[in-house]
Amino acid sequence: MIDLKTKIHDKYSIEFKMGFVARRKLPESDFSVYTWIFVPSSLDINKFSYPKSHFYRDVKSNIRLITPRFLLRDIAGEESEPLSRLSAAMNSYASNPCRSGFREYEHQMKLFATIIKSSLRDETSHILSRTKGSEIKELTQQFTKNSQTVFDSFHKLKTIINAPTVKPEGYKVYSFADEFICDTIVRNAMKLLERLETELEADEEALMLRELITSINGYRREKEMPFVESSDREENKRYLFRQSMLKKYVEGILYLRADKKKDGVVAEQLLFSVAAGLAMVFATVVAWAFQRHFGNLTWPLFIALIISYMLKDRIKELMRYYFAHKVGSRFFDNKASIRYKDISIGWLKEGVDFISESKVPDRVKGIRRQSNAIEMEESIQDEHVLLYRKSVHIDRKMLDEITVHRLDGVNDIMRLNIHSFLWDMDNPTMPTRVLDRNGKLCSVDLEKVYYINIVMECSHDDTTDIKHFRIELDRDGIREIKEI
Repeated sequence: MIDLKTKIHDKYSIEFKMGFVARRKLPESDFSVYTWIFVPSSLDINKFSYPKSHFYRDVKSNIRLITPRFLLRDIAGEESEPLSRLSAAMNSYASNPCRSGFREYEHQMKLFATIIKSSLRDETSHILSRTKGSEIKELTQQFTKNSQTVFDSFHKLKTIINAPTVKPEGYKVYSFADEFICDTIVRNAMKLLERLETELEADEEALMLRELITSINGYRREKEMPFVESSDREENKRYLFRQSMLKKYVEGILYLRADKKKDGVVAEQLLFSVAAGLAMVFATVVAWAFQRHFGNLTWPLFIALIISYMLKDRIKELMRYYFAHKVGSRFFDNKASIRYKDISIGWLKEGVDFISESKVPDRVKGIRRQSNAIEMEESIQDEHVLLYRKSVHIDRKMLDEITVHRLDGVNDIMRLNIHSFLWDMDNPTMPTRVLDRNGKLCSVDLEKVYYINIVMECSHDDTTDIKHFRIELDRDGIREIKEI
């Protein structure tokens, strides 16, 4: 299964989060994602103005493990698996503070913090997706109680490492995770509180959330942790920078190495050797034929040799071009081994090319037409099509050896920066004169927007799913992204 989510990351970037979920009963899983990007020709994005190197410059991809999934109520329960594993790692480290013990303790601490973040996020999203007021109130009460329980249970564990054998670095690991968890609970509680205050009359539930937030902020103030306060600009700046560092520190436990290198190097060199050989055959045949007809050391032979060697170089370059652009299109541009520390859990390959409209599958063309803003758009719209291919392979056995927690697969978080698409756009607004209701002349600013359509085909096993996104943008950046 491929779980695809997209959102606007910032003013100039679109984020595609692709979750490659490997089946547990299969030893290996293979996935493919084909992405067709339809760009209006007026933006001058083509194979001459926008080469592959520019595309890979604008695409940033992070590969990470899918966070082990636990319900918030299960983490808050008496037989909480994440808490018990963290407690065991802390006891082991406190009893035997060696380097391996510290690494396992740090690993479990970071993993626990990411599990808390994931469960809180999922619980909050679930509550916000509900429509019945009574259901939202009940779920909010459970969220508040479970969050408080997790908060208290985590702090009780601190007594385990409060021992003379634990060095300052051990306390720092705990304090970093503590700060991260406090901020995560407050952020999600704020989202729920906003929903309650704007749409529902839920005074009791809102009071519970406020008390939870106030309690945690009081604890943060006591421990001198930075957090957002409306009147302190410097403290808020420090908070944002520190949270960014904490996020990288804690969630870095999930990120995987995927050092890219060029794909198909051996095949490419073999094909280029064939091209050189064919060119040499041509030059040799011409020299042999003229020598046989005119004899050695004659002017016709001398001229024929020069011409044959001139044509030989051209033939070699033409054959290289053919192999590189025709046969080479079957290969990918880059490949990478997906690694967690020293364990290889799979690989990925990617390639990008501009293709002609005739090479776009009919099913993709039909989906693209669904987003035409006006009836005449199909007949007058001239677009360049960019095809981005990605293939992912996951080894289930190696994935299961990484950690004791159950892992579903990997996430590929890809961000596409659209700055290069803005250069040839008109101003975001165009003034025009109109008559108002009173018949007086006035000026109105018309918004000048452009549309980029993205069709993504995700395949796994015998299942294929197609998504279509329409991006509205102007010269100032991205305005909206909508799934058609």
